[in-house]
Amino acid sequence: MENKSHAFWAGLFTIGLLAAIGVAVFFFNVDRAVRVPYDLVARTNVTGLYTDADVRYRGLGVGKVQSIRFDHENPGQIRIRIMVDKNAPITQSTFATLGFQGVTGIAFVQLDDTGKNPAPLPSSMQKVASLPLRPGLFDQLQQRGDILIKKLERIADDTDRFLSDDMRDQVLQTAKSLQGAADGIAVLSKQIGPVAQQLPRTLDQLDRTLASTNVLASSLSRADGPFVTNMNKAGEAAERAGRVMNEVNESLQQMAARVGYETLPRVNSLADDVGSAARSVDRAADTFNRNPRSVLFGAPQPAPGPGEPGFQWPTAPSNPSK
Repeated sequence: MENKSHAFWAGLFTIGLLAAIGVAVFFFNVDRAVRVPYDLVARTNVTGLYTDADVRYRGLGVGKVQSIRFDHENPGQIRIRIMVDKNAPITQSTFATLGFQGVTGIAFVQLDDTGKNPAPLPSSMQKVASLPLRPGLFDQLQQRGDILIKKLERIADDTDRFLSDDMRDQVLQTAKSLQGAADGIAVLSKQIGPVAQQLPRTLDQLDRTLASTNVLASSLSRADGPFVTNMNKAGEAAERAGRVMNEVNESLQQMAARVGYETLPRVNSLADDVGSAARSVDRAADTFNRNPRSVLFGAPQPAPGPGEPGFQWPTAPSNPSK
């Protein structure tokens, strides 16, 4: 009888322990977060997305997928109901894309925001707000598949042309040219060897030349150096020459003034006297030409004029025709 009672109590304890464990598991697994519904409007494939899939906002878990259904009002659209934490920063510019977990192909909802309209987007069970579901990476690859295929075809054609016989010949010629250039460089390096050996000596000579140049420049720049002294002497000589030229200029000005005010008037008077004497000589020569006796007897008296004694009127010449 005691064995049966012990077994009963042991079984009852086990059942109670299992019930307590179940209640604890349920208590700890119950999601007590307050969530807000949003509808994602999809016009592309939602392959790999299932109910209870994760909803992440820039990598952080903020909710779960509640349901996936067709939009009967708009054929071709799919509505995905997600439950998002009320504290998630859902705004007017928030959008959703599908992300994939590794190589399993299981999808999740990735929320992001462009930041163009930071106003909050309110939502409730009575009026559920909608968010756009943009094409994911695989959808974009699928949409651009034709363009990518055409580009790959062009690349393949270019590769075929590059691998043609003509191109191979050109590549071989280019390789030969490069080999010739490399050989020329090797020969040049051998020729440069002796020059490189003399380079340190040349650099030493150049250093000594620069040092001598620095010494010369220092001596020229010293105030008591020969260059500055000679330049000062040349400046003093130029200054003395300038003073002499000024004195000569003043003397010339004084001489010009003296000639203008004293000598020129005398020269003019002398010229007038010489002119008068020349005229007198001209008159005497004229008189001598007309009457040479005037030198001995003097100049004849001029003929009397009208009203003077001895004046006679000239007679008219006789006319031979009469």
